[in-house]
Amino acid sequence: MNTVLFAIGAYLIGSISFAVVVSKCFRLADPRSYGSKNPGATNVLRSGNKKAAILTLLGDGAKGFVAVWLVKHFGPAYGVHENGVALVAIAVFLGHLWPIFFRFVGGKGVATALGVLLALNGWLGLATLITWLVIAYAFRYSSLAALIASIFAPFYYGLMFGPDVILLAVLAMSILLVYRHSKNIGNLLAGKESRLGSKKK
Repeated sequence: MNTVLFAIGAYLIGSISFAVVVSKCFRLADPRSYGSKNPGATNVLRSGNKKAAILTLLGDGAKGFVAVWLVKHFGPAYGVHENGVALVAIAVFLGHLWPIFFRFVGGKGVATALGVLLALNGWLGLATLITWLVIAYAFRYSSLAALIASIFAPFYYGLMFGPDVILLAVLAMSILLVYRHSKNIGNLLAGKESRLGSKKK
């Protein structure tokens, strides 16, 4: 029962869409109304407001980190262990993808997934982040960087810790990330994908 409560709490934390909240605070257009229509940091950046984009990125990453950190540090006292950590990791990620507070219209989960990975293990998160940065710097496509980093994340985890239930959670997040980027994959193949820093049309 406690595991379920932790998972529900994680889903609700994940359901806070910082792209929408931050945009409202900065009196910007709803990120779901322009660009890729994705409520995430990359699309908020298309508004031209870098501060709002950075706050969105930090907020979305922090909620993934906090949800997993809480269950790792307080869960054992309530009988919530490895299986619970894996479930919470998935729950907060699903909350971002399909947030109950925003009619289940959420982002693609890149920042939130990174927050989850950092909370699971700092080296795991760092390796994934470096992968994203290298690809983003080389090709200037956020989506391509996210796709490659998401593919490598479970590979990194497997190398570090071997197969376990948390690896399954990381793999599930990776699959969902690729799924959420299906439109971006089509745009990349067609040469129509927007590059990092491009303004909204």
